[in-house]
Amino acid sequence: MEMNQTQRLPVPRDIAWAALNDPELLRQCIPGCESIEPDGENAWQLAMTAAVGPVKARFKGRMALQDIQAPESYTIAFDGQGGAAGFGKGVARVSLAPDGDATLLTYAVQAQVGGKIAQIGSRLVDAAARKMADTFFARFTEVVTGGADDADNAGQQEQQEQQQEGKQKRSWTAWISKP
Repeated sequence: MEMNQTQRLPVPRDIAWAALNDPELLRQCIPGCESIEPDGENAWQLAMTAAVGPVKARFKGRMALQDIQAPESYTIAFDGQGGAAGFGKGVARVSLAPDGDATLLTYAVQAQVGGKIAQIGSRLVDAAARKMADTFFARFTEVVTGGADDADNAGQQEQQEQQQEGKQKRSWTAWISKP
């Protein structure tokens, strides 16, 4: 899977850089993120819940920053295991460029998925990845511009929507374990 996009952040580059390197802020903004714990220099262990089509799983993984050129760019190497749901791994190149009083953030992701997630099909995987990225940037923008309460409300709203979805749809686990 490949995904490339540019986002305009309404804050100066130094503020955007600091926010992108703040684990607690990232935990608030990453959809389904439960925890981000330090794991060495410029590396973190993550736990998160993600849904791709009918497959919903808890993933544990690691992310590490490489090729750091503060405050311009870095590369994020990541990998995660979701048990029977499968795995994901890849790299994301992130760069920040000043744009007046704002910042242009450009990223290019190359990732691989395997297991049940890969069986779902690339269209659903790509759509889920884009939705996660859009949700992240909406929350991130709210937090860095001072609307952290709105970001928390967005996270609570997402949880409520997922709970409603869970009541309306049968999960992949229930489907495959049915005799």
